[in-house]
Amino acid sequence: MKKIALITGATAGLGKAIALRLAKEGHDVIITGRRRERLDELEKEIEIKYESKVLSLCFDVRVYSEVENAIAELPEEWRNIDILVNNAGLAVGLDPIHEGVVDDWERMIDTNIKGLLYVTRVISPRMTERKSGHIINLGSIAGKGVYPNGAVYCATKHAVDALSQGMRMDLLPYGIRVTQICPGAVETEFSLVRFKG
Repeated sequence: MKKIALITGATAGLGKAIALRLAKEGHDVIITGRRRERLDELEKEIEIKYESKVLSLCFDVRVYSEVENAIAELPEEWRNIDILVNNAGLAVGLDPIHEGVVDDWERMIDTNIKGLLYVTRVISPRMTERKSGHIINLGSIAGKGVYPNGAVYCATKHAVDALSQGMRMDLLPYGIRVTQICPGAVETEFSLVRFKG
């Protein structure tokens, strides 16, 4: 039986690559993101290239009610998510702490920490009921060290590191695996977002 994987932030970069790879490996995939047109393009690409089913959900991980509603409205055949990839994340700005833009800080905290928490909170109870699942959190090398002008982004990725360790402890009794992947620089849209184009 095919496994179902849900990938957040699947409209570009690592999220898109992960969705394509999981579909190639034979998983049915739920792709999520905020940009409907990109989700539609990726959905078509998966349907053409692979024999996997694909479902796209357009919502913002930063808004708990949107996360809750999107998952609550899943068709029955998509509800038992086996793999959750918490990929949605971003870095905005590269200012020293005393010149930081508060809106940038809030976007990073809301996406990188709260978004991961919201999606995990909504999906993990079904995993604990089934005593089965795998949660993969996309951290960063920035979650293992800190660099100048990146204090808040690094703090969010340190939070992902701590959350991943805590989730692993909390979910171990239910047989749920928790993995954290901490990449360094990857050639994606990431820098375009960070420097606002």
